Amino acid sequence: MPWRDRLRPVPMQRVALVAPVATLRAVLLQVAGSGSVELDPASADEETAGQAARRLQGAPPGAASPGGDAGAAPPALSPSGPDLEGWERAGRWDLIAGEAELNGRMRDAVAGGRAAALAGWTPADAVPGLAARLAETGGAVVPLPRPRGVDPPTLLRASGVRRSLTPLLETYGTMPYADVDPTVLAAVAYVLMFGMMFGDVGHGLLLLLLAAGLRAGRPRRLARFGRAWPFVGGAGLASAVFGLLYGECFGPTGLVPVLWLAPLEEPVPLLLAAVGVGGLLLAGAYALGTVNRWREGGWPLALYAPSGIAGAAVFLGLGLAAGGWLTGLAWPVAVGGVVAVGGLALAFTGFLFAAGGGWAGVGQAAVEVFDLVARLGANVVSFARLAAFGLTHAAIGAVVWQASAGLWGQGVIAGAAAVAVFTVGNALAFSLEALVAAVQALRLEYYELFSRVFQAQGRPFRPWHVPIASEDEVLCRSG
Repeated sequence: MPWRDRLRPVPMQRVALVAPVATLRAVLLQVAGSGSVELDPASADEETAGQAARRLQGAPPGAASPGGDAGAAPPALSPSGPDLEGWERAGRWDLIAGEAELNGRMRDAVAGGRAAALAGWTPADAVPGLAARLAETGGAVVPLPRPRGVDPPTLLRASGVRRSLTPLLETYGTMPYADVDPTVLAAVAYVLMFGMMFGDVGHGLLLLLLAAGLRAGRPRRLARFGRAWPFVGGAGLASAVFGLLYGECFGPTGLVPVLWLAPLEEPVPLLLAAVGVGGLLLAGAYALGTVNRWREGGWPLALYAPSGIAGAAVFLGLGLAAGGWLTGLAWPVAVGGVVAVGGLALAFTGFLFAAGGGWAGVGQAAVEVFDLVARLGANVVSFARLAAFGLTHAAIGAVVWQASAGLWGQGVIAGAAAVAVFTVGNALAFSLEALVAAVQALRLEYYELFSRVFQAQGRPFRPWHVPIASEDEVLCRSG
């Protein structure tokens, strides 16, 4: 697959499903069974509800319902013609509910002469298979141009490990179809931030062991979390790497050397490094945001949006000016000032245009520009928590290690107490700090990074899918 295709959602195709009126039910059975087409919203006109839908009104609590409502049995479709009266006697409300859904779709079809058609969306690479499937029952798939002003639904790629990474993005919201898919980059940023806050070789190895167990489905009670193993494994690897840099292995035990700095001995360099990491992540977010604004609205939106070139220029300019001030160099301050002022001018123009102009618009634009600068400073400082929680983790590890070392060598009972303190202390530090680091990394991902990458919400791809019951199952259970 070309690398460009990996940076966007699954390409969607607008299609019309065309079938003879006489075989429309059979064609819709194939569509429902394939689960690859999102049909346009069904009609909710109760006056034209079919007989199957009316029969469901007398269904007992917990019976199936069209759409598979929460607490109800899922609907199903019979491959043969409907037998509503027989199904009602047999209590096959799932088949009645499925028939009600299918009847609704049939009523929504646009009929002309002896043919009928429905419109919808399907993944572009699914069109050949769907066309071959419908041809067996006399149907056809006709590609259509995308309607002007209508965005296709979004379907993220879910092959291999990528399938386990998409929940990080889907939990935040549905990305617009036009945007770049940042799933892999977001996962890398997440585990990087987690590892910086949870730097310990021993604890990282425990997370890697947990990831291996999740992938193997062990223990069984955690099998439902099996899809999370890439996140757990990535977090464990990042934690082990930062543990080597910090010289931490179940605390400052001396089992590994300090390759970079000891957090408790050099907190200021760690704090500056955390802010630097945050600056790099924000720069990447601005780059993706600029690309997304261009894809969403062309060069005007990319140029004037606070999450586009305007905001990126303010960020870059202030960063250059701050770096020049810290190093005592004049030229970065001058260049940074010019770039920042240019970005502020672009942002002000965009805010003024959105406000509609006039003196009221000028005042609103000025307030929004001030808010842009204030939030940018707060966002950069927010990444200091990478160092703060890294220091907290190291401090807890040091307390546990010092208590254990103080008890060791004072006799058998004291030795046993030292082992207990070391084990229980590390267990508490592992569970508590892992939870805190996971939440804080997610907070930084969503509030500081995703807020720049995404400006609008898309809509998820929801294909119409109703399982097809086998003929034997229908006869057996209905009989």
